[in-house]
Amino acid sequence: MPVFSDQLGRSVALSHFPKRIISLVPSQTELLYSLGLEESVVGITRFCTRPQTWFREKSRIGGTKAIDPVRVDALQPDLIIANKEENERPQVEALAERYPVWVSDVKTLADALAMIRSVGEITGTADTANPLAADIARRFATLDAAVTSPASQTSRVIAACPRVAYLIWRNPWMAAGGDTFIHQMLAHAGFTNVFEAYNRYPEIDLSDLAGSDITILLSSEPYPFRERHIREVKESLQQARVELVDGEMFSWYGSRLLLAPAYFQQLRETIQEPPEADRPKDKH
Repeated sequence: MPVFSDQLGRSVALSHFPKRIISLVPSQTELLYSLGLEESVVGITRFCTRPQTWFREKSRIGGTKAIDPVRVDALQPDLIIANKEENERPQVEALAERYPVWVSDVKTLADALAMIRSVGEITGTADTANPLAADIARRFATLDAAVTSPASQTSRVIAACPRVAYLIWRNPWMAAGGDTFIHQMLAHAGFTNVFEAYNRYPEIDLSDLAGSDITILLSSEPYPFRERHIREVKESLQQARVELVDGEMFSWYGSRLLLAPAYFQQLRETIQEPPEADRPKDKH
């Protein structure tokens, strides 16, 4: 009987490669799709929106933090894939008493790459997972080189790291702190997180940022920030630059990481551009 280790150091024993998998994490659900496990995944959460076909067709077992054990039991999984931060520990531990549960713990890009390789190993898709992880690593290496080498011919000249506040919630306002995966992605993108000294997702007061030379990044998730929220932020921070950003690029640590480096570089170039009102006008 093969025994695998998850990212918490727990042993997970399987009698065979799983044929009935439940995923409790949206980004890892998308990873399972990328690994070609269409027939093996039987259950997902109501937040697992990618791919759309799975969101429409797969059985849903509740939310990431509100798992319905009755629905899980009905699916009789032979593997459940969870995450330390996304899922509630008591719920995961209760499931682990009845089913094999593999738990990820992702704080850095290296953790994400290790997770991808490990999920490939435990699901029998290592031949797909290992090249996927290698491709992601190559793309981030190219991004990191562009950020640290401003004179690179593959990137426009880059000024000092822009200072940003990455907001994830409203009422109360909350930001990403320095011990989060989002913070790591901000660093790879070449941004300086003004809340680096804070843990997790601190509540903040926008007025504390008044007069600061920063850009406010409003994430599309978990709070669905929209254009109207830009105006709301500017009421408190009239001089700040405010940008809506794709939260999946900063917080999904599965196969979506393939797309993140190009997105980060484009976002950085956008932020480097002067606001439209400050750009020189064409005199002709």
